[in-house]
Amino acid sequence: MVAWAEYKETAKSRGALALELYVVESTPEQGPDALKATLGDHLAYQRTMEDAGKLAFAGPLSDPTGEHMQGNGMIVYRAESLEEARSLAENDPMHAKGVRSFTIRKWLINEGSFTVTVGLSAGRVGME
Repeated sequence: MVAWAEYKETAKSRGALALELYVVESTPEQGPDALKATLGDHLAYQRTMEDAGKLAFAGPLSDPTGEHMQGNGMIVYRAESLEEARSLAENDPMHAKGVRSFTIRKWLINEGSFTVTVGLSAGRVGME
């Protein structure tokens, strides 16, 4: 296995973006009632993280067929270290209250693209 830091430097040297983010997979541990009771606090926390520039992306995952919502979610944080990202995840009310558990891994973004559309007169923003 290649050391993470070594791979990251190799990716940079070949011209890849090598943007390091942190991916949290969040898994339900309690039933729907506990989730619903914590959802408002969770969404407020996510908004705080977004406003602070720490939350890159978040949302639910489907089951493997793509046909059903199974309750797992993914959160992608911008952080200076794995420890900081772990702290961000631990402080999410869903995780802090034991409603959900999580795993966390580093993610190195090397390739890809996305499009942002801003409609100035329409006051519309879109992303693909």
